[in-house]
Amino acid sequence: MAIANLKDLHDAKERGLAALYPAKVRIAVGSATCGKANGADPVMLALVNAVQREGYDADVVPTGCIGFCAVEPLVDVWRPGHSRVIYKKITPSKAEKLVAALAAGEDKASWALCRLESEEFITDGTIKPYGVSAGDGDLAEVLTYQDLPFFKNQLKIALRDCGFINPTELEEYIGRGGFFGLYKALHDRSSEEVIENVTKSGLRGRGGAGFSTGKKWDYCRAAAGDEKYVVCNADEGDPGAYMDRSVLEGDPFAVIEGMIIGACAVGDCKEGYIYVRREYPHAVDVLGVALDKLRGAGLLGKNILGSGLDFDVKIARGAGAFVCGEETALLASIEGERGMPRPRPPYPAQKGLFGKPTIINNVETWANVPVIMNRGGDWFAGIGTENSKGTKVFSLVGNVNNTGLVEVPMGITLREVVFDVGGGIPRRREFKAVQTGGPSGGCIPGDNLDLKIDFDALTTAGSMMGSGGMVVMDNDTCMVEVARYFLDFLQEESCGKCTPCREGVKQMHDICKRITKGEGREGDVELLEELGRTVKETALCGLGTTAPNPLLSTIRFFRDEYEAHIRDKKCPAGICKALITYSILEDKCTGCGACAKVCSEGAITGAKDQPHVLDAAKCIKCAACYDVCNQDAIVRR
Repeated sequence: MAIANLKDLHDAKERGLAALYPAKVRIAVGSATCGKANGADPVMLALVNAVQREGYDADVVPTGCIGFCAVEPLVDVWRPGHSRVIYKKITPSKAEKLVAALAAGEDKASWALCRLESEEFITDGTIKPYGVSAGDGDLAEVLTYQDLPFFKNQLKIALRDCGFINPTELEEYIGRGGFFGLYKALHDRSSEEVIENVTKSGLRGRGGAGFSTGKKWDYCRAAAGDEKYVVCNADEGDPGAYMDRSVLEGDPFAVIEGMIIGACAVGDCKEGYIYVRREYPHAVDVLGVALDKLRGAGLLGKNILGSGLDFDVKIARGAGAFVCGEETALLASIEGERGMPRPRPPYPAQKGLFGKPTIINNVETWANVPVIMNRGGDWFAGIGTENSKGTKVFSLVGNVNNTGLVEVPMGITLREVVFDVGGGIPRRREFKAVQTGGPSGGCIPGDNLDLKIDFDALTTAGSMMGSGGMVVMDNDTCMVEVARYFLDFLQEESCGKCTPCREGVKQMHDICKRITKGEGREGDVELLEELGRTVKETALCGLGTTAPNPLLSTIRFFRDEYEAHIRDKKCPAGICKALITYSILEDKCTGCGACAKVCSEGAITGAKDQPHVLDAAKCIKCAACYDVCNQDAIVRR
């Protein structure tokens, strides 16, 4: 299947639409890493076997992550002329029953997460109707995709195809508008006009720094040299963050199309690299298949779409160093050197990979580019805030009901993300803080929940956008321990090249560790603030300059917790083991025995239906008893 011109693209689009919406049933299983971790592979096998056993005319295919990871495994059923239905928490047993019901012309409405009666292809704005206006039978009571709280406030641009296409089927990507943006860039616009369009969109780098993508490309285009490179930064190292992985697993063609557009824009570029974490084997496998499909179709290699552009992409595997998320360290790693940052200037756009001008953007940034080329910079700039345009993808994790991957317009508030999209805090606990920006991000308290999410507002609040990690914390979280935890991670991941980061982050961690052990001293908080400011102002790279953020933000908003640890030798959240004790309230204990069953040390004793007793000498403060008690009879002080 060669795609050499516009007619070939349109023909591929028709074939892609026929595959996405066939004349028979299509059953898609969310098979990204999150789905696989929750049992998607056995579910798919059960579906295949059930389809064969029932003689049911249906295709069973894999797809990426639709974002609602908390209810995986997800199964998406398309039946011609019916509402499209996404079913949640499907097991192999449920999969067999679902196929039997479908074969009998029935539904399993009680298992449904949501239904879709139509769908917008965000790449070109067209609407795909499914032919049903009010649902089918019992499904009429099931919320639509657009009304489900988790999806209601989302606008998917970077995630537009994730969960909706088979990620290794090129024609399905083209069916939803893929590669028409590239055609425009190659045939309808000059390189200057391509860059002008991206600049006009206001797209800023989604990897953390938030620098103007158009300006970066323009600097590279203007740089001297007859050899340039395009690089995709997929070295996603933030704890709890998996935005880039999900895009690569669910829509690799979008990222590669963006890179080809970038190569066209800067000129003299024949080769690109996607730098992927070694811990992402499934993403690498999907990428490898996608690249082979593109080469086979002539969309990578020589004379792409008859334009004269020769360009190909290689995969570079990272070794797991967090610091390689910093662009100069990443480039050094591709070159075969140890991944360590270097001073700037010169910037990579002037002197980057192998000493040549290089544009480097992260996965989400590249995925936005084809849509901008298709719908125009003005369309993209109409979304978001004055200085932060478009949408942002976040991995919403921690103490929140609806964990998953969300893409929301810039300018939405933290409250809307945590409580509307995220469904609030589980187990009747209270919101305490949210950390944005990964381990180098700041912790924002409940008083700031109405803060609008954009680059500038988060920075002003002592945090940052980062690559998009968002960790929600409830009132059982100790903010001193949170700072210690992230400082521990950052000191381990520091490359050690510059003294401020190598020594300063270690000293901040050691002081926090001492405070959590009940050994804090007067003046420690002031010393931490001084250290934090010094490291921010003098460290070499982004890791070091942002490393003090979790510490300084927790001191700024939760200073009383530091003082309680130091002066009162108490941990208000009841987390720091050296500063807490557990006991059982006799008047509340019903003697159910749940606590005794989970106590590994035999520290809890008592007769059935009688108040139990906790032996503090045996207690290792693991909190297992506290977590299982439904009577609020176990207290920690």
